[in-house]
Amino acid sequence: MSSYTKQDIMRMVEEEDVEFIRLQFTDMFGTLKNVAITKSQLGKALDNQCMFDGSSIEGFVRIEESDMYLHPDLDTFVTFPWRPQQGKVARVICDIYRPDGTPFEGDPRYILKKSLAKAAEMGYQFDVGPECEFFLFHTDEDGCPTTLTHERAGYFDLGPVDLGENARRDMVLTLEDMGFEIEASHHEVAPAQHEIDFRYGEGLATADNIMTFKLAVKTIAKRFGLFASFMPKPKHGVNGSGMHINMSVSKDGKNIFCDESDELGLSQEAYYFIGGLMEHMKGIAAITNPLVNSYKRLVPGYEAPIYIAWSATNRSPLIRIPAARGEATRIELRCPDPAANPYLALAVCLAAGLDGIGQKIKPPAQVKANIFHMGKEEKEALHIEPLPSNLQEAVEEMKKDSLVKRVLGEHIVERYAEAKKAEWEAYQEQVTDWEINQYLYKV
Repeated sequence: MSSYTKQDIMRMVEEEDVEFIRLQFTDMFGTLKNVAITKSQLGKALDNQCMFDGSSIEGFVRIEESDMYLHPDLDTFVTFPWRPQQGKVARVICDIYRPDGTPFEGDPRYILKKSLAKAAEMGYQFDVGPECEFFLFHTDEDGCPTTLTHERAGYFDLGPVDLGENARRDMVLTLEDMGFEIEASHHEVAPAQHEIDFRYGEGLATADNIMTFKLAVKTIAKRFGLFASFMPKPKHGVNGSGMHINMSVSKDGKNIFCDESDELGLSQEAYYFIGGLMEHMKGIAAITNPLVNSYKRLVPGYEAPIYIAWSATNRSPLIRIPAARGEATRIELRCPDPAANPYLALAVCLAAGLDGIGQKIKPPAQVKANIFHMGKEEKEALHIEPLPSNLQEAVEEMKKDSLVKRVLGEHIVERYAEAKKAEWEAYQEQVTDWEINQYLYKV
């Protein structure tokens, strides 16, 4: 990663004819925010003097403690390829600080930085490769998103059946212009569903990249008259969208999950990391699967994992060990969806894995059979438990998990739980089309 100085940023702004700079940050719920400044204000921004009203951001602070400062991370500076080439627009991702110069405890980026710092104290580097899925839907005559598509393509199909192929191509080229290394892109299982995979990286950089990825994908989709949705389950009866997280940990430049002498090629640390994830999975679910809609994806029949188990041979468990070994050995967590705040999701996953290593939590034996084909008694005999079945259960599990609460901190736990409780209660009050169709004529 580059290490830019203030002078580097000032020079690049001049040389690249940048006129506007967006100071970006992410709120507690994974929504990207920004304050735009002109280059005349860049010096002030680089001196950490740009202030905003934190009370206007949901889940941040009360009005009587609203002043917040944006501290740009200079290494995140990049220009937007889709903006005009004269008077360009650039962005820089910021950390959020209080007026007294201390990091704001409600800043998701700060939460991840703390988890990464703890790993660094143990001599570890946390690397992550996400697999981000999304849908491309039509917009209506007013430009508003719908869930409509003319497409009927399936897994790995190509044009002309894949009607989103050209849009996906431009997304890949745009992301490469922004410094991404794209490893693969393809049509996914459901009609209008797509996946673009970019190369793994260090935890903080990957979380930043996920936020940038979603912005770029949505922007390019709009150019094609389409709407890119990262909603976990936008349509009934088809697969939902996941964001599988591939994790590895290295020490002194060596992947600690690899052990060629082991039957599965896994080290003891890898098994402990798996054990930690499984131990805390119920408490993590409210973060990795943060919406009411997230749990419409986590149902049998659509490839989404709902059982807390692991395997090196099949995809039905929650945790899978992909076939690659050596330095490519990694642990894939398959339940997260793209609505998750990547900073919080990676923070709790890393902390759970490190807790497994620290406490030497041994996972149960891997599950080689398809869990979806098992009966209730067979799952109980193997002690295979499901994830929380809805958002309310997930939030209650989060509040019971001391590790998750410690990682997120009191500020985020309280406000996150309060907001998600309100979301669940609002959902519970709705009268859905299903209820009308099911009951209206019967009662």
